[in-house]
This record gives sequence, structure tokens and C-alpha cells, in this order.
Amino acid sequence: MARNEVRPIVKLRSTAGTGTTYVTRKNRRNDPDRMVLRKYDPAIRRHVEFREER
Repeated sequence: MARNEVRPIVKLRSTAGTGTTYVTRKNRRNDPDRMVLRKYDPAIRRHVEFREER
């Protein structure tokens, strides 16, 4: 199955400044702007916002 640029791999970096990252895919047609998700940061043991970096 071919990988294309409609669903690219993106890195989500913690806004808490701990350097924790998540790797996920996103659909560019549905979400053209940068993704922001609230996920768990194990370094500080709480949920924080993770922003997409390119």
C-alpha cells in the first residue's frame, strides 16, 4: 500500500517544555492547520497540550 501526502506523519511536541513527543498521522483535507491535542505527558505526570511541529 502506497503512502501519500494526504495523510502525512506528524510529530506532536509537549507545550510543557519537557521534550516529550507523540507521533501520529493526520488527514490534510480535514485538518489543514496545525493539530493541537491534549495528551498525557509522562515526564510531569499530567495532561497538557501537544502541538504539531514540522
